[in-house]
Amino acid sequence: MRLPASVKRRLTLNPGAMILRFTWQQLMISLGAMLSALAYVVFQLPYNIAAGGVSGLGIIVHHWSGFPVGLFFLLMNIPLFVLGFFHLGRWRFFWSSSVAVLVFALASDVFVQYLPLWMDIYPVTSEPLLACIYAGILYGLGTGLIYRYGGTIGGTSITARIIYNKTGFPLSQSYLYTDLAVIALAGVVFTMETALLAALTLILVGLFSDFVLEGTSQMRTLMIITEKPDPIRQAIIHELQRGVTHWDVTGGYSQKKRTMLYLTALRSRIYDVKYIIARIDPEAFMVVGVSQQTWGGYNVPKIDQR
Repeated sequence: MRLPASVKRRLTLNPGAMILRFTWQQLMISLGAMLSALAYVVFQLPYNIAAGGVSGLGIIVHHWSGFPVGLFFLLMNIPLFVLGFFHLGRWRFFWSSSVAVLVFALASDVFVQYLPLWMDIYPVTSEPLLACIYAGILYGLGTGLIYRYGGTIGGTSITARIIYNKTGFPLSQSYLYTDLAVIALAGVVFTMETALLAALTLILVGLFSDFVLEGTSQMRTLMIITEKPDPIRQAIIHELQRGVTHWDVTGGYSQKKRTMLYLTALRSRIYDVKYIIARIDPEAFMVVGVSQQTWGGYNVPKIDQR
């Protein structure tokens, strides 16, 4: 079915808005790549923390040959980009990844050249464990920004996505195997303690990139199955100022008709909901789930509680 021209105009961004949005995305991707490069050079490279991927392999090569880590990262991504271009969306894939890869490679070599002079005067840390933690946090924040604004940082993520598209092999396992292979190699080249630090860094990178992508989970979803839906619904609307959705349900075992109430609430208000249910219907059944993000909705009328 074709959409009317007036609807198409409303759904299509004007060229100015599209350019502004694209520019903002590239700026944030560049910022994320620079943060990742900063973590890589300041905290990983001095302590040989090769936390998987092409960047981790670059630390091992740099240790043996002194080859620039940024240039190595860029060169290793060229054949991967060729594969990704033909298997992951051609130009769309190219633009979503090229900015992050170029900025990361360039920033890494610039930081290697100039940051040691600054760090001699203002040292950050001399403890490998602290360096591994700081690297995981900062690198994770950087990659989270890149992913949040539609980019990728290349490397093994390209091969993992191709394998997934061709075979259905889970992305998480592809990442795990490739990263663990690099970490194991680092353990052979350096020490097992260094490999363990790299594994910890890899875990922290995943946690903090997810944090940037999804944020902290402050909202909870609640499903309440009750035989007294109206008093509970009214109490929630009056006392919590929250909207409630409800529908009729049937017990699978008892075949009894009940009502399910559904709402979202702040984590800090769960106790208030429990208090309302315990007061009105102690026999009600409630499930509390984590809601990572919520937006939209409708206005709940303000209740005069005088």
